[in-house]
Amino acid sequence: MTEDDHSSLPPCPECGEPYTYQQGHLLVCPMCAHEWTPADPSDVPMPVGTTDAFGTPLVDGDTVTVIKDLKVKGSSLVVKVGTKVRNIRIANGFGGHDIDCKIDGIGPMQLKSEFVKKA
Repeated sequence: MTEDDHSSLPPCPECGEPYTYQQGHLLVCPMCAHEWTPADPSDVPMPVGTTDAFGTPLVDGDTVTVIKDLKVKGSSLVVKVGTKVRNIRIANGFGGHDIDCKIDGIGPMQLKSEFVKKA
């Protein structure tokens, strides 16, 4: 993230620091951990263009199906092909992980949209 990325977002209303970043529909200050919704939501660019492995657009609340066995880093767990994941959230994750979700039996995690298809 460059200095220019920060200048397009307002500073934190609690501490005034300019290091605000976007997390979904919220703005977050990493200095004081304050989260808030901007007064004018159109001021904040939302993640757009997230599609599944077949090019179908994904939005918050969708249900997707995993199309490949996925090893869970740091454990011996595997998310199997055909696992349904309900109520996803589109996010700007790290390393290309653009879906926040909770998988039954595994817990909260992030997925890459290239390994799912819309159910």
